[in-house]
Amino acid sequence: MLSLRYFGDPILRKRAKAIEKVDEETRQIVAEMAKVMKQQRGIGLAAPQVGLSIRLFISRIDKETNEGEIIPGELLVFINPRLSEPSIQEDVMKEGCLSIPGIREEVWRPEEITVEALDINGEPFKKRFSGLQARCIMHENDHLNGALFIDRITIRARTRIEQPLRAIKKKYK
Repeated sequence: MLSLRYFGDPILRKRAKAIEKVDEETRQIVAEMAKVMKQQRGIGLAAPQVGLSIRLFISRIDKETNEGEIIPGELLVFINPRLSEPSIQEDVMKEGCLSIPGIREEVWRPEEITVEALDINGEPFKKRFSGLQARCIMHENDHLNGALFIDRITIRARTRIEQPLRAIKKKYK
């Protein structure tokens, strides 16, 4: 079973390697990642967050009806993703990360992004995403490049969270 890695783990700062072949092993990794993401109540999870330095992330964003009913979102799989065409319009939103528990900070990101990737069957796709889904994709893609959302916050915010970051590093070492 895959387990979550936390701030301070060197794998979170490495650039992940491309997946050469999408096969049953890849699909098994996706299934295990989906379990971890659900257990942790996340909306996205990148392979480096579970100790695998490969270019793969998943996302599932549930939808809420006007009556308050939660409709499970579709599990989206992105293998060897390439992001392009960020919108000029940006939006700010508080982000958090399963690998940095308890910390949420405002991050500016483009409102829309285009992604080219392989799906769970190894089939290529290209799609434009917006809103929370676009933000999640950009956040998870950062993980594949060794970046964390805390790298995108203001110096003042980073200074404010320095102590909690040290505590996370120490707790999960």
